[in-house]
Amino acid sequence: MFQAHSLLWHYLWVAPNLLLGVLAWILGRRGFYPRFRAFIWYAWFQLAQWAVLYPIDLIRSIPAVDFWRVYWVSLALESGIVFVLISDIFNEVFGAYAALARLGKLLIRWAGALLIITATLFAAHAPTNNPYYWVIPACHILQEARYIVVSGLILLLFATAAYFRLSWDPRVFGIALGLGISACVHLADWAITANGGLAERRHLLDLANMASFHIAVLIWFYYLLVPQKAAAQSAAALPENNLAVWNRELERLLDQ
Repeated sequence: MFQAHSLLWHYLWVAPNLLLGVLAWILGRRGFYPRFRAFIWYAWFQLAQWAVLYPIDLIRSIPAVDFWRVYWVSLALESGIVFVLISDIFNEVFGAYAALARLGKLLIRWAGALLIITATLFAAHAPTNNPYYWVIPACHILQEARYIVVSGLILLLFATAAYFRLSWDPRVFGIALGLGISACVHLADWAITANGGLAERRHLLDLANMASFHIAVLIWFYYLLVPQKAAAQSAAALPENNLAVWNRELERLLDQ
């Protein structure tokens, strides 16, 4: 049951991506596209990525290196979309501080582009016995680097919002929570693998990664489709904090 290409393996690769496609369609029908454009792009891309990679993996006549080449291209595109999505989440959380939100959004997107380029350069110079298989370490390096950065950014968002008592839109919170859970589980998988853990049971880690993504999809369904109670707003103005000071100084700097 717990071997690659088992019934569980097929379910965990097929179901979450199909559900994401359904979720994207529902969000579009409900008029959420302008608000959650990046997330809907991400959902549709995940479905398209699965629709291409899944049959390639199953067709035995297709060489393994071709699968990894297609996967590398899709992974680079997916990473770009993920960083756009995180930058939009940052913009939502810090929306009350326009200058900080704009700067953070810009920095996250540039960091994502730099990460993809750096991972490609490192992988291209990675030692390998077969020059045609450089794409495999390229995929691994990009995945590991992306999970480190995404996990850090999501944790930073949660910590900053909690420290400064910033209010979250429940839908935005759900998107960030799902991304954070999936990224942290994948990062833990890479840490275990790097230290030689479960070397003979690598498929268990793969199933754990797939299951965490499935959980993230279910979280997104709940937060994006189930009506959420609006957070109570205080009539009194919040006291000025460091964020307000930084935002004011940044606006002054940008206006010069």
